[in-house]
Amino acid sequence: MNRGNFVPFEVKMRAAGVMEAAISAFRHNYEALCREETGLIPEEAIRPAEGLPVFEPGSEGFAPELLSQTVVIKLNGGLGTSMGLQKVKSVLEVRPGVAFLDLIVRQIVALRQASGSKVRLLLMNSFSTSEDTLGYLARHADGGFAEASEVELMQNQVPKIDEATLAPAEWPANPSLEWCPPGHGDLYPALVGSGWLDRLLADGVKYAFVSNSDNLGAVLEPGLLKHFAESGAPFLMEVTRRTPADRKGGHLAVRRDNQRLLLREVAQCPDADLDAFQDIDKHQYFNTNSIWLRLDLLKQRLEEGGGVLPLPMIRNRKTVDPRDKSSTSVIQLEVAMGAAIECFEGAQAIEVSRARFAPVKSTADLFALRSDAYSVGDDGRVELVEFRKGVPPVVKLDDSYKLVDSLGALGVPSLAACEEVAIEGLVSFSEGVILRGKVAFSAPAGGVKSVASGTYSDGEFAL
Repeated sequence: MNRGNFVPFEVKMRAAGVMEAAISAFRHNYEALCREETGLIPEEAIRPAEGLPVFEPGSEGFAPELLSQTVVIKLNGGLGTSMGLQKVKSVLEVRPGVAFLDLIVRQIVALRQASGSKVRLLLMNSFSTSEDTLGYLARHADGGFAEASEVELMQNQVPKIDEATLAPAEWPANPSLEWCPPGHGDLYPALVGSGWLDRLLADGVKYAFVSNSDNLGAVLEPGLLKHFAESGAPFLMEVTRRTPADRKGGHLAVRRDNQRLLLREVAQCPDADLDAFQDIDKHQYFNTNSIWLRLDLLKQRLEEGGGVLPLPMIRNRKTVDPRDKSSTSVIQLEVAMGAAIECFEGAQAIEVSRARFAPVKSTADLFALRSDAYSVGDDGRVELVEFRKGVPPVVKLDDSYKLVDSLGALGVPSLAACEEVAIEGLVSFSEGVILRGKVAFSAPAGGVKSVASGTYSDGEFAL
């Protein structure tokens, strides 16, 4: 087979029922791969983004006429495998009996009640998360959230590429491993190919707010919706200031040749420029993966591009069976949703509070979220308690707590006044434990050590 022959991919994808818009998007990236484009963005080609407008939440209420034209889209395609889950992460409990999905539904219901508008919700599910998600949403059937035809936007899957031949990877032992997700940049072909883009526009929906389902800080704010609507911009990215914890995360920059904003991920940074990439004083803004879209202008841009947004291709080298490092070497092509900022003339970015970026990526994040450092409102909003002034507690757990199941035995101490907590060894917090300042607990190997009720302030506690 000749290197660079797309026909076998086209045949394979059509046989699997992949939508035409996704095939076209994959062809765009595959051809870039065959042209030996690296997808790299060198430091010399960009300059730092500076002086972005800062969003300050006000007391304005929702404008019903804007909300009636808005859809909330949650990216819900990820499994919580890094935390030992084999199901969709959004069914994890934040409070007893209350999962991420429950809070997302609460948020939409609250928006509808506050405005009298039928704010729409779409969940961008993957083949791995669809069944779990729709099954869980059955408890919200009365609100119309359980019908796939009303709430589901399906993410596509694309073939893995044999690195040696650039042909579709084959793995007869488990053919499902021949496929991979195309990244959340698949949002755009999924909207088109599913028919949802035309359906929303026909219903008078003009604006979309898109964020990750595990980011409970990303709620639809009336001031941001008003700002976006009045700006006339086709695309708005929410960014926040980078901290040392964000050194490896994608940052915003400006391309020198056309002065357009762009998003650079670490996989797109040449090794020689890694120090500059990680310089948080130089590249100050971090992509929260929350964006606003003008759907009518998205449709127009897609039509101009023959149905494809020319998103920068991200090349990832893997093995076809990720658990077998001796299996066939493959390339997985991905695209990032936020990279579309460079595809629109007049796209904008706005700096938001760090409170709008609170994803749960680890058991440490979940441990903090389940504590009284956060409040959970009837409207589904999850916010740091006022005392913390927008600064979350730092949680450091050893590998004993890598899996979600391990948190059950750990217990939930008060973290409202805790600046940092570190835990080594098997520990169990009794009811009524209050942690203040910077504290550390260590337990010797062999058995679980209990922490008695009481207040523990600024110190190291050997159990």
